[in-house]
Amino acid sequence: MRLHKYFLLGVTAIVAMAAMTGAALATTHTTTALSDRATRSASGGVKVAVANTALGRVLVDGRGRTLYLFGKDKQGRSACSGKCAGFWPPLIASGKPLATAGAKASLLGTTKRTDGRLQVTYNHHPLYTFVKDTRKGQTNGEELDVFGAEWYAVSAAGAKVEKDTSSGGDPSPGGYGY
Repeated sequence: MRLHKYFLLGVTAIVAMAAMTGAALATTHTTTALSDRATRSASGGVKVAVANTALGRVLVDGRGRTLYLFGKDKQGRSACSGKCAGFWPPLIASGKPLATAGAKASLLGTTKRTDGRLQVTYNHHPLYTFVKDTRKGQTNGEELDVFGAEWYAVSAAGAKVEKDTSSGGDPSPGGYGY
């Protein structure tokens, strides 16, 4: 009888944990889906705009996060997948991308990734966000040399944006001030 009682308590605990885990996963999925919707236009296309940052005017997604190009990408094709794409999520489109707030529609396009999804391009550069840019206007990925090449914010003209060092140069090696 005592063994039966412990067995029922164990099963009850497992069922309760499974229910809580399911609820947590559903909440995470809903939050991600809602934030992804914020970057998309009413027609389903991804929004690309221009906004002011410490680097000047650069491309941003519909949530105001800086968009980057990867120096290793060639001929409009992404060279970033796997672990790279985990740190530099590609800007994925489910429809035609939409140029807003200073971005040029004539420079927007898409390229097919190896997984079959469509990645937004600007002036033939596949576009990415950076996981350490958690708020609008942040440019934490600028000029990082990781995954085999450098990363740069993208200008409204579709070119890489480089840090301005003409105002006295970089005071510290590495540029991080420590």
